[in-house]
Amino acid sequence: MHEYNNFKHYSTCLETFMTETLYLSRLGERVRAWRSEHAMTRKALSLASGVSERYLAQLEAGQGNISVLLLRKVAQAMGVAVESLVREEAAQDKSIALLGLRGAGKSTLGRKLAESLGLPFVELDREVEKEAGVALGEVFATYGQEAFRRFERRALERVLAEHGRAVIATGGGLVTDPGSYQLLLERCQCIWLKASPEEHMARVIAQGDMRPFAGKVHGRSSALQEIRKLLEDREKLYARADAIIDTSGKPARQSFADLRKAIP
Repeated sequence: MHEYNNFKHYSTCLETFMTETLYLSRLGERVRAWRSEHAMTRKALSLASGVSERYLAQLEAGQGNISVLLLRKVAQAMGVAVESLVREEAAQDKSIALLGLRGAGKSTLGRKLAESLGLPFVELDREVEKEAGVALGEVFATYGQEAFRRFERRALERVLAEHGRAVIATGGGLVTDPGSYQLLLERCQCIWLKASPEEHMARVIAQGDMRPFAGKVHGRSSALQEIRKLLEDREKLYARADAIIDTSGKPARQSFADLRKAIP
């Protein structure tokens, strides 16, 4: 009985430690993400807040149990409410957002995931069409990229307001818009469906939809080159997701099983 109580006490302490570690890690990620989006160095934030670079480094690494007063200084220097840095949200109460380039499997796996969880499935591109009043292919041509991102932001805000919880397949370029991506990270459990450039290419060809890849005009080799460039440019953005599921070389069944494990 004594050994059982010791084990139970140890398990409780370990669970508490893991919870606190995750909380500090999330706090550090929010500060680090804000600096990245605002192109501010740690030194600049240190000077603006009066908090040492060493303290900030520990905070961003999830190792610094920073005091409330110091955290308040950091938040003021960032121009955000301290509550936005220390908030706690249950992952099981969030919508699930699937990230990745076209051909990642967002629609196929997203529909299956929504069905298994009993949640609505939303393709954000279709919601953008509703906002713009034209087909997706015409949005860029008619309004331009800047306007497209505004339609996308409004569509995302509406979807999050209308659905308590849903599975959302996002557009491949959403992560390049800091405001929309930050909203997605705050309100959803984000999962990057990762695949190799060659696999993206094969899936896009199978779908018969090469937009907006250059290969539609200049051939498959240039399209594959463009996919490689997009993945390279966006890798750090996609990697900010809560989880990464590599679907390369896997059948849909295995990819779905991996995705399902990532959902609380």
